[in-house]
This record gives sequence, structure tokens and C-alpha cells, in this order.
Amino acid sequence: MKIISWNVNGIRAVLKKNFLEFLSEEDPDILLLQEVKAERDQVDTDFEAEGWHVYWNHAEKKGYSGVAALSKTPALSTTRGMGMEEHDSEGRVLTLEFEDFFVVNVYTPNAQNELRRLPYRLDWNKAFLAYLKELEKTKPVIFAGDLNVAHREIDLARPKQNRKSAGFSDEERAGFDDILSAGFVDTFRHFYPDKEEAYSWWSYRGGARAKNVGWRLDYFCVTGEFVDRIKSSEILSDVMGSDHCPVRIEVA
Repeated sequence: MKIISWNVNGIRAVLKKNFLEFLSEEDPDILLLQEVKAERDQVDTDFEAEGWHVYWNHAEKKGYSGVAALSKTPALSTTRGMGMEEHDSEGRVLTLEFEDFFVVNVYTPNAQNELRRLPYRLDWNKAFLAYLKELEKTKPVIFAGDLNVAHREIDLARPKQNRKSAGFSDEERAGFDDILSAGFVDTFRHFYPDKEEAYSWWSYRGGARAKNVGWRLDYFCVTGEFVDRIKSSEILSDVMGSDHCPVRIEVA
């Protein structure tokens, strides 16, 4: 089974670029999308006619945030949000249940300039981890998406200059430590513990992508005992169309 996650920075925008060609070439079993910035009825493409089961969780605010999933196999159940009113209005979490595991699609809030949204982000981190651990009581969890954090200095091109920037604050990095301490595995680092210059997001400014001045913000994490079923974890850095590139795992 091949699962891909991609922050598309607007589904309607990426559909005008290479999205359908990418979907055809990669042919994933499950595709998780973040920052779709649209409701389902605002997207004309008839994915269902191509055999996809389509799941959506949009934000209350128009043109903002939102996650979606395409799956070849229908989910046994779906859950939009975490069941927490204070965290569910922005369309950031979508959970699909399958026979052997849950797949959680997540678009983590950005702490924003001058870390002005950091207190909310830290509350979110705790709530999301608690939500994952509750799911784990039933079956293993795969969660993926734009987590808006570069965990270690190796995960961004310029760590010293960004120590207090959103996505690389001590507090946000500690939040990812909490995920690992709770028993989840960062699949990319499982296979490539010391790989450098492996990024999934680049600023549109200053030719950052051409220079590979980037950040690794997009992850696949899994329940610890499930990691033996993960056969590969890759960053598809050559795929254009967004300021993020897709990430992919293969599950036995």
C-alpha cells in the first residue's frame, strides 16, 4: 500500500498545474491533502468518477486551511476533527479507519510571526497527541501531514538564524519530542537518521527552492510497533506545484 501526503497550498490552484498528472503517475492507494483552501463543492474535478472515495474537512472560514483524502478503498469510518470545539473549526484533522490501522491527516497550526499564536499551538499539540493516543487504544495509527515544525537542526537549512522562528522554536520542537516519547516513530528518520538537506517546504522568496534552502515540515509518523510494516519513507522533492512537496510511505 502506498500512502502520500501533500500540502497543496490550494487544491484549486494545484489542479491547474500538475496535480492530475502526479496522481496518475504515482497512483497511491491513499492521498492525504492539507491546506486545500476549499469546500468539496468548490472543486469541479470528479474524483469519484475515477474510482476514488473522497473525504473532506473544510474550515469554517472560506478559503482557509482544510484537509482532504482520496482513497481507493472505502474507509470503515471517518471522523472530522478531534471532537473538541476549540480545535475543530479550522478543518485541520481528518481520520480514516481501515481494517488494520487508522490514518490521520493533519494540518498543524502555524505559530505565526513573532510566535503570536504559540500558546494556541501548544494547546493544540497536547490535544492532538491525546487524540492519537486514544485512537491507539483500538488499533495502530499512521498520521501524516504538515506538522509545521522542523524537529532537529538537520531538518532545516539555516537553524541558527531561525532559533526563534515559527516552526523551529524550542517549544514547538519539544512538542515533537513529546510525540516521539509517546511511542510514535518519525518514519523518514527511521530510515535516514542522519540524512541532510532533505526538505519538504521552501519559501517562495529568494529562489529558496532552487538553492534548496528549505525545511522538513511534512511527516509520516506511526505507532511504534507498526514501524516494521513501513517498507519505505521518502520525500518527493522533485514534485512541483506547491511550496511544499509530497511525502510518501509504503506499507506492507
